[in-house]
Amino acid sequence: MSDITFNANLREKAGKGAARACRKEGRVPAVIYGGKKDALNISLHPVELEKALDLSDFYKSVITVVVNGKNEKVICKDVQFHPVSDMPIHVDFLRK
Repeated sequence: MSDITFNANLREKAGKGAARACRKEGRVPAVIYGGKKDALNISLHPVELEKALDLSDFYKSVITVVVNGKNEKVICKDVQFHPVSDMPIHVDFLRK
């Protein structure tokens, strides 16, 4: 399995409007949930995400997401893609 690490930014707001604003800034909105903790809204750099998506074992790898200096071990549950451009528009991560 690959060693995948994302440097993420924390998003203050959740919802459709906040996700659109995140995409307008050139980032990909994502959420980390599970593990009996509150959901964490983050944004990812699109180039880092696309490089990781090219790996054959992306969906089975344990991924490290660094948010404000704290490491979260996660697995990818879902990636939503734009229907025309096939670019990732949202990612769901589950805490390990």
